[in-house]
Amino acid sequence: MLAVSSSAGADTIVLKNGRRIVAESVTQDGDRVTYQTPSGQLSIPKSIVARIEHDDFKYSSVASASSQPPISAPQIAPVPGYEEVAALAVHDDAIDFGYLSRLDSDARSGSAIAVAKDAAAHHAAAQFLLGKGDTDASIDQYRQALILSPENVGLLLNLAVLDLRESQFTAALDPLERARRIAPDSADVAKLMGWAYYGANKMDLAIEQWKRAERLHPDPEVEQALEKAQRDKAEEESYREGETAHFDLKYYGDAAPDLAQGILRALEDDFRDLESQLDYTPREQIAVILYTEQSFADITRAPGWAGALNDGRLRIPVQGLTQVTPELAHVLKHELTHSFVGQKSHGRAPTWLQEGVAQWMEGRRSSHDAGALVDAAGQGMAPPLGGMEGSWMGLSGNSAAFAYAWSLAVVESIIDAGGVADISRLLDRVATAPSTEAAVKETLHLSYDDLNQQTVAYLKHAYLR
Repeated sequence: MLAVSSSAGADTIVLKNGRRIVAESVTQDGDRVTYQTPSGQLSIPKSIVARIEHDDFKYSSVASASSQPPISAPQIAPVPGYEEVAALAVHDDAIDFGYLSRLDSDARSGSAIAVAKDAAAHHAAAQFLLGKGDTDASIDQYRQALILSPENVGLLLNLAVLDLRESQFTAALDPLERARRIAPDSADVAKLMGWAYYGANKMDLAIEQWKRAERLHPDPEVEQALEKAQRDKAEEESYREGETAHFDLKYYGDAAPDLAQGILRALEDDFRDLESQLDYTPREQIAVILYTEQSFADITRAPGWAGALNDGRLRIPVQGLTQVTPELAHVLKHELTHSFVGQKSHGRAPTWLQEGVAQWMEGRRSSHDAGALVDAAGQGMAPPLGGMEGSWMGLSGNSAAFAYAWSLAVVESIIDAGGVADISRLLDRVATAPSTEAAVKETLHLSYDDLNQQTVAYLKHAYLR
C-alpha cells in the first residue's frame, strides 16, 4: 500500500534556507539525509532540511478544517408556547406558509406577543430549511422575520451565522452591527464579528473583537482563534501587499515584487478557469500569504509533509523563488481549488473529495500510481472513503501519500464517467445532503463501495492495459 509514495523519479530536498536540491534515492538515516547525484552519493544534516518532496507528492497541501469557522448559532430564547408555534409552522415535513402569512398579518398590529410568535415561527421555518440544506431559503426566512422584529438579537445572530458559513463575510457584518447596537455587551456578537473581520482579512479588527469577546465571556473557541490571529498579525506586520479583483496578497519583504505580481496574474487565470469548470464564483476576495519556509512552519504548524495550506487563506512558502515556476503554478491552482470546493460545498466537502479535485485541477493524474493502487485494492487495502472524510493532519508522510493518490484516482474515475459537470453537481449536493455518501448516491447513483470498485476498473482500463 505504501509503495505509492516511492514512485520512480526525482525527489526534491527543500532546505530551511529556501535552497532546493533535486536528487534520487533520498533516504533519512538518523540525523543525516542521504541522496544520489550524478557525482555520487552525498549526505547533509537533517537539521537543515525543511522537507523532502517525493516525485508525484510535491507540494502536498492541507485543506484545513479550520477554513470553516467553528461557529454555532446562538440560542434564541423561546417565547411562551414556542413548541406549539413551531409545530403549526412546520408539519408533515413541510412549511405551512398560510400559517406564516397569518402570523405576519397579526404582527403588523404591533402587539409584542404577535411579533414574538411571528419571529418564532419564521425561526422554526428557517431551521427546517437549514436541515434540508437550503441555506438561501433559510436566510430569506430570517430576513422576513426581521422586517417585523428588527431588534431581535437572536434572529440577527442566526442570520449572521448563515452568512459566515456561506463565506459572505461582508454581508454578515450588517446584522452583526445592528445586533451590537442593541446588545453592546454581548460576547456572541463580538465573537461572530471577529470571524467576519477575519474572513474579510481585517486582522486588527478581528483581534479587537475577539479580545472583547474574551473579556465578556471566556470561550475556548475564541481563545484559539485569537491566538492564531495574533500569530498572523505579528508575522505579517512587515509584509508588502498587492491586490486584484479577487485576491488580497501579502508577502514577506525579501520576496521579489515581480514574483508577487506573477502569482496574482496566475491566480486570476486560475480563478477564471475554476469559475467555468465548477460553475461557481466565490463572493469575497481570497487572502493569499507568501512565506519563508521557516515562517510557514511556525505560523501554520502543519505536518512536515505539507508544502502549502488553505485554511480560508492561501498560505504558501516561496523562499528562494523569483518567478512562477511550473511547480509553483501547480501549487497555486491546487490551493485555489480548495477555496472553490470549500465554498461551493458550504464547507462540507470531505477531505478525499477536496484533495482529489484539487489534484485533478492542478493537472496531476494517476499514471505513476495506478499499478500500486490496483495491487493494494486487490489485497483488500483500498481505503473506505468514509474513513477519509475527516482531517488528514495526523497522517504520516507515506499514509498521506496513499490517501492523496487514492483520492485523485477516485475523482479521475468520476470525471471519466460523467465529466467535470458531475463533480460540480456532487459538490452542490454535498452542501445539502445529510452525508457525503448520500450525496454520492443521489448524484452518481453509486455507494461508496461501488465508487471504489469503479475506481479500480478505471485505473485498469486507463493505465494498465
